[in-house]
Parts: sequence; structure tokens; C-alpha cells
Amino acid sequence: MADNFKQEEPTIQVDLFGNEVTKKFELRDKYIEPPFSVFDTKQGSWQRRRNKWKALGIESELGRKVDGAHFAGRHRQAERSGKKPAESTQRILDVGEHSIFDPVVCELAYTWFCPKENSRILDPFAGGSVRGIVAATLGHDYTGIELRPEQVESNKLQADKIFKEKDKKPEWITGDSNKILEKMQTMVLRDSYGTSSEEYDFIFSCPPYGNLEIYSDMQDDISNMEYPQFLKIYESIIAKSCNLLKQGELACFVVGEFRDKKGHFYGFVPDTIRAFTKCGMKFYNEIILLNAIGSASVRASTSMKNRKVVKIHQNVLVFQKI
Repeated sequence: MADNFKQEEPTIQVDLFGNEVTKKFELRDKYIEPPFSVFDTKQGSWQRRRNKWKALGIESELGRKVDGAHFAGRHRQAERSGKKPAESTQRILDVGEHSIFDPVVCELAYTWFCPKENSRILDPFAGGSVRGIVAATLGHDYTGIELRPEQVESNKLQADKIFKEKDKKPEWITGDSNKILEKMQTMVLRDSYGTSSEEYDFIFSCPPYGNLEIYSDMQDDISNMEYPQFLKIYESIIAKSCNLLKQGELACFVVGEFRDKKGHFYGFVPDTIRAFTKCGMKFYNEIILLNAIGSASVRASTSMKNRKVVKIHQNVLVFQKI
């Protein structure tokens, strides 16, 4: 299946006289997208690539309780109480593409940052099916940890539809990442060279943005927690994940800022960088992920009344274990 997503070889062109014309080399021919510090999802090449992935049958929104009605309820509740709805709530009303992980981001992360074709990938905040399905399609061994059993069930059903019985499939584990990673650490047995077959080649995830999206009312769901408590558990999960990463390899998190009730940013991006560096990782790459504008133009006038610009990007942060 991975062959369906290989880059096409440049075709040989000739001029009017039959002379071979050398086609100018493009970075996309080698890297899918130019390896620059901005991902522009609005570009035609990006959208065509994303549609190709979606044609596989990926439906990452299935299994989620997060939908327009969920956030519309929070929005109306705020209005009835006489309070102004938080900008973050307004942003999520336009769930669309923003709340569903982009498969092209997955493809680029796996292609650029995995050390080999059959890498072992760990995703401590699995959520929907996208990251697992893209990983398996490209020939990687993916392990995702997800708290909600209904989401894991939905992910596995999608994988069963997309992959044949003999194909490599992603693995999803149901449970609390903080607890499961603790158990996984105790299972790592290193040989005389200090390496272990239980360690991972790449960490790739997109954590909850605090309580911007509330995924469930489960006690261990960090999207239910106030930010200080959320951050404490978040740092623990990052540290335990990095303990399972092979020396010299990379971890990549896709994160974005979000505001508190007073409209101030929490500082989630620098907090994520700090969490990784606290456990010995080095900040290695940063990429700005430009999202589709969607309803941003409609919300701009309201937002600017409070001198707040509308955020249409996320941050792709990459760290190396040294």
C-alpha cells in the first residue's frame, strides 16, 4: 500500500526537435513538500496530497464526542450566564479540518524524521485513527495509547476496513498514558550495549490543548483538568515517553496556543518545550503549520475589538534525545 504514496519519477521531456530537455529539480520530487520551516496547508499540492490520503477511507472524527453541538452547548451556556464566550470556544465551533489531524503532516513527519522504513513509533495521545493509519501505510510499527475505549474501537474498525488481513496494522492500547507508559518502562530490558528492542525510533503525537477540547468526563482525561494539574500530568507523560525513545532519535509534537478565560495565552508552546528539555531532550526543529482560514475572517472583526489577532497556525516541535 505504501507504493501508492511514493513520489512519481520525473518524466523525460523533449523539445520540438526531439532533443531531451532536462527538467529542473524540485524539492517536492525528493521530500514531498519543501523541507522548510512552514507547512502551508492551503497550497494546491498539499490539498491534493491530503485528498489522496482521505480516499483511503480515513474517518478520524469517528469515535469522538467532540463535535459542533458539544461546543455550541458551552457557547450558549456562557451566553445565558451573561459572560462572553471564550475565544477558544468560538474557535472550536468551526471544528472542520482544524480538529482532525492532517494526514500529510503525518506523512512528512514519518518521512523526514523516522530513521528507517520500518520504524517503531509511539503516540502517547493517540486520539483518532490518522497517525496510526498513515504510519502503517508507510510500513511503520505504530503504537498509540488512547484513554477512551470507544475511540480505540472506532480506530480498529477503520484499520480493518482499510488494510487487508495480511497487512501490517496500527496498534492502539486503551488506557491512561501516564500509567501505561510507567508499565512499559519496567518492561524495557537492555542488552550489554545498552539498547533494547522495546525502545522506539520516533515519538509523534498531538496532545489535548488543555481544556480547549473536552474529549470525555473520565477522571484520567487531562482535557478535564485545570491547567496547573494538566501541565503536571502532561510533563510526566512526555518524560516517560522519552525514556522509551532510542538514543539519538527524535520526538515530534504538534501543539498550539490557547487562551484562558481572561483572553491571555497559557504559554502552552513554551511549556511543551520546557517539558521536553527538562527530561534531557534538545530542541531540534520548529515548523509553523498554517491551517485553512475557515471562519477566521468572520471572527476577525469580533476578535480585534479586544485587539486579539485570530490564530490560524499551530507549532510542530521536534526534539532529539542525546
